[in-house]
Amino acid sequence: MQLKIMPKKKRLSAGRAPLMLFLCQMISALEVPLDPKLLEDLVQPPTITQQSPKDYIIDPRENIVIQCEAKGKPPPSFSWTRNGTHFDIDKDPLVTMKPGSGTLIINIMSEGKAETYEGVYQCTARNERGAAISNNIVIRPSRSPLWTKEKLEPITLRNGQSLVLPCRPPIGLPPPIIFWMDNSFQRLPQSERVSQGLNGDLYFSNVLPEDTREDYICYARFNHTQTIQQKQPISVKVISAKSHRQRPPAFLTPDGNTSRKEELRGNVLSLECIAEGLPTPIIYWIKEDGTLPINRTFYRNFKKTLQIVQVTEADSGNYQCIAKNALGAIHHTISVTVKAAPYWIIAPQNLVLSPEEDGALICRASGNPKPRISWLSNGVPIEIAPDDPSRKIDGDTIIFSKVQERSSAVYQCNASNEYGYLLANAFVNVLAEPPRILTSANTLYQVIANRPALLDCAFFGSPLPTIEWFKDAKGSALREDIYVLHENGTLEIPVAQKDSTGTYTCVARNKLGMAKNDVHLEIKDPTRIIKQPEYAVVQRGSTVSFECKVKHDHTLIPTVTWLKDHGELPSDGRFTVDKDHLVVADVSDDDGGTYTCVANTTLDNVSASAVLSVVAPTPTPAPIYDVPNPPFDLELTDQLDRSVQLSWTPGDDNNSPITKFIIEYEDAMHEPGLWHHQTEVPGTQTTAQLKLSPYVNYSFRVMAENNLGRSLPSEASEQYLTKAAEPDKNPTAVEGLGSEPDNLVITWKPLNGFESNGPGLQYKVSWRQKDGDDEWTSVVVANVSKYIVSGTPTFVPYLIKVQALNDAGFAPEPAVVMGHSGEDLPMVAPGNVRVNVVNSTLAEVHWDPVPLKSIRGHLQGYRIYYWKAQSSLTRNRRHLEKKILTFQGSKTHGMLPGLEPFSHYSLNVRVVNGKGEGPASADKVFSTPEGVPSAPSSLKIVNPTLDSLTLEWEPPSHPNGILTEYTLKYQPINSTHELGPLVDLKIPANKTRWTLKNLNFSTRYKFYFYAQTAAGSGSQITEEAITTVDEAMASRQVDIATQGWFIGLMCAVALLILILLIVCFIRRNKGGKYPVKEKEDAHADPEIQPMKEDDGTFGEYSDAEDHKPLKKGSRTPSDRTVKKEDSDDSLVDYGEGVNGQFNEDGSFIGQYSGKKEKEPAEGNESSEAPSPVNAMNSFV
Repeated sequence: MQLKIMPKKKRLSAGRAPLMLFLCQMISALEVPLDPKLLEDLVQPPTITQQSPKDYIIDPRENIVIQCEAKGKPPPSFSWTRNGTHFDIDKDPLVTMKPGSGTLIINIMSEGKAETYEGVYQCTARNERGAAISNNIVIRPSRSPLWTKEKLEPITLRNGQSLVLPCRPPIGLPPPIIFWMDNSFQRLPQSERVSQGLNGDLYFSNVLPEDTREDYICYARFNHTQTIQQKQPISVKVISAKSHRQRPPAFLTPDGNTSRKEELRGNVLSLECIAEGLPTPIIYWIKEDGTLPINRTFYRNFKKTLQIVQVTEADSGNYQCIAKNALGAIHHTISVTVKAAPYWIIAPQNLVLSPEEDGALICRASGNPKPRISWLSNGVPIEIAPDDPSRKIDGDTIIFSKVQERSSAVYQCNASNEYGYLLANAFVNVLAEPPRILTSANTLYQVIANRPALLDCAFFGSPLPTIEWFKDAKGSALREDIYVLHENGTLEIPVAQKDSTGTYTCVARNKLGMAKNDVHLEIKDPTRIIKQPEYAVVQRGSTVSFECKVKHDHTLIPTVTWLKDHGELPSDGRFTVDKDHLVVADVSDDDGGTYTCVANTTLDNVSASAVLSVVAPTPTPAPIYDVPNPPFDLELTDQLDRSVQLSWTPGDDNNSPITKFIIEYEDAMHEPGLWHHQTEVPGTQTTAQLKLSPYVNYSFRVMAENNLGRSLPSEASEQYLTKAAEPDKNPTAVEGLGSEPDNLVITWKPLNGFESNGPGLQYKVSWRQKDGDDEWTSVVVANVSKYIVSGTPTFVPYLIKVQALNDAGFAPEPAVVMGHSGEDLPMVAPGNVRVNVVNSTLAEVHWDPVPLKSIRGHLQGYRIYYWKAQSSLTRNRRHLEKKILTFQGSKTHGMLPGLEPFSHYSLNVRVVNGKGEGPASADKVFSTPEGVPSAPSSLKIVNPTLDSLTLEWEPPSHPNGILTEYTLKYQPINSTHELGPLVDLKIPANKTRWTLKNLNFSTRYKFYFYAQTAAGSGSQITEEAITTVDEAMASRQVDIATQGWFIGLMCAVALLILILLIVCFIRRNKGGKYPVKEKEDAHADPEIQPMKEDDGTFGEYSDAEDHKPLKKGSRTPSDRTVKKEDSDDSLVDYGEGVNGQFNEDGSFIGQYSGKKEKEPAEGNESSEAPSPVNAMNSFV
């Protein structure tokens, strides 16, 4: 196939204005090239190329020159109008027209006056194809009138007063430039105190004695006539005052608190505020409700003038100037309105059409107020111009349909408002021209490899020709993935390779003929410095050599130049240059610096630099160990579609062997500047075969690594663009989900640029209903990762696939993924809802599933709404908050926990999908049975007496049914915390108070109290209380405890215990034995003293007392029962009551006794004395 470019041609109609506006931009791009050979014989309407300004102020002392230049084929003729009527220059001997031009020259230097030729002039350039007109040129002579004579009285004022010296220059054309000077023509100094206003007056905020002078002179300079006019000098005398009163600011200009200012768009907005006061006020500027534009705002005249350049409509608003000194501040508001003379939005452009083509001229302007658009044809208002059936006017647009050669004309667009006008000429040139190629034949292009190559094919033709390119006489096909064809016909080879060399033929065709042209392309090897100069440190007086070895294309002749510090080498015989080296002999300190080798050819240039450091002679340094120097001289060979061989030259290893090379690549097309890891090879290898991907513009670099680290990267290799291929893979993460009930949203993860394998990456999105016989529907999209299919039925399964493609072809067939269109709310409520009350707090709900089709989405589950309607006990009809339980999946039953007993509930069931809930089922009512009540709310013991206690309580907060009775249990607690017999008492349910009588005096009781319903007993509440004490008994007890004999008895017992303890310790220290030990020593044969077989104890040393077990803190009921938890650690479980103790080595030395009869017991024989604790136990 051949590569071609086609002009885009579509027919315009009055009913397709938007399409017309788009196409006119395209068609207007066809312009006549400014090629001399083409212009010699190509017919073209006139075009104004030069004209005088609209407002033309002339010097009345010189000849008047009114310019009007135009081009066209045939050359145009010129005519003029003056003040709207034909200006016959032949009748005025002072007026001549420049030959071959429309420029007028009016000779007023010899005779005549400039005022005679004031007026409005307009030039017309005309040929057989139409007429172009110039702007209206207003001619006015400049004026510099003299100052009127006036007598100026001297001005006398006191120190500190304000002063304004008026200038009032004569009105000139253009307005003069004002400045103040003295008699010596020296400018008067100005400051924050003294300054000149925009009107030319000189303002003093306050005067000082040094302001006294007699030569304040205002000058007016008229630039056009180069004259300066002078006002009469003004005399000012300032009388010194011993004291001058300070005063706050007041404005000298402008007057009042507000003023208005109007400016045109694009001009400079100048706002002025000058204030008087003592001390001198400082001026500040702000914009109300906005900020001043940063880059367009300037302050002049000591901030008394605010200027905004290139003012726009957005600069309209209120500006405030503030004058401030130590005594106060005042402000003045200036309301600014920005108007605008017409300015172009879209100016009409010349239109070149072929017969039967369509086109349009657009004239769009803006302004404030909005300008009025009017059209002229060949200088005549279009309303009275000759009719053209191919032309239709639509406001600011002229539409052309099926034009003929007679349709050629020059159209003028005039946009005007009260502030000015715009006039633009644009021709419509209908041409029928066969193709012409304007590029010289057999042009030779030489390009360095791996760089872009641009082959020109400038062309012209009407209709617009199509351009095709062929390579070599064999007609080799140019593949679109390698070549780019620009609209101007230029062929671009983005990355030229050696095989790009050849002859290229450009062919231009239209319906009137064909033209072709051959150009030639040669690809040259790039110039490279394969051995660069290296950094050198040399001793003073020695010789240094820099090497610069250049590799270049054999057909190019390089020139190698050496520079020092980017300048020429010193003209010194010590510097010698040969083919590859620069040698510097007898090095001095001045020779230090940067030396650069520059290699130039006619197509490219390269350079490399090295630094020379000069040092004093030193001993030979020890070897330096460092990371390697970067590899260099990278070269690509064996270039294939999917592989290439890279070779390089290792840099210096710096005394540590290179262990490996790391190769990285850059994709200049998709990710420029980002380097990726490619591979690694051993340090002994200097080549690598690299696998490549299609359509990647590769560059490679290499890094060396040794035991000390990794080198800097090498210079990048030449670029290598692999050929495009179809994608190897398809997008991943393909999904199909609906966002609305009537759509299907297909999404995927797009391929990145590296995975695209070629230009023009797109995606073919296909879908069809899963349960149907429909064919696949496909659409191709680009630069997106989502496609929305509209108009789908609700929640229907679809088969989806997304396939990648590019200009080279399609990726492999993609996998098919199933998705669903959008969900909608379910339509049907679950039916046959049934409730099974399991107990007073738990119920089980069953329901029938809804039909799958009615779900209209992914089934998420079922949701039960339930609420307590009223209590069976209180009949309270207050509705409580609804509770919700969701059961996932397709379950058709569920449990409702946490219900309140003895209550009425209502519930309904709804099906849930991804969109939301369906309708609710009919409410189902159920009741929970009675449950056990909660504990009574409170229990208090009041009014204690000697033998009675009164109990008061509050009923349970949650009775959970009908209370039948209360149960009260109580028992006494003695002083050792043992519990007495338990008394059980039933109390009617309607009681909240109960008195217990016949209780023991001064006794603690423990109470257990709970309520009952038909379902059983509830939780209990406990309390303790004490009956009151008998006062007589208490008195006797106190008397005994305070008697002296009782105190003496207790002291004697304590002294006896102490003496026994001392005796035990003494006997232990002397090695004494208990009697058991003495008996044992007296009978050497242990068999004479037999042990009891039943319990293994000795017959001697028994205790006659019955020792009862007693545990601290235990409570033994009156029936002598022992709770199991109180005896877990005792030996009672072994059959006998034991009061056991263990000595320090763990041996048992306790005494044994039965519960009812006394049995002799013998202590465990031991050579050690008992512990004090054991001794204490024996006396208790």
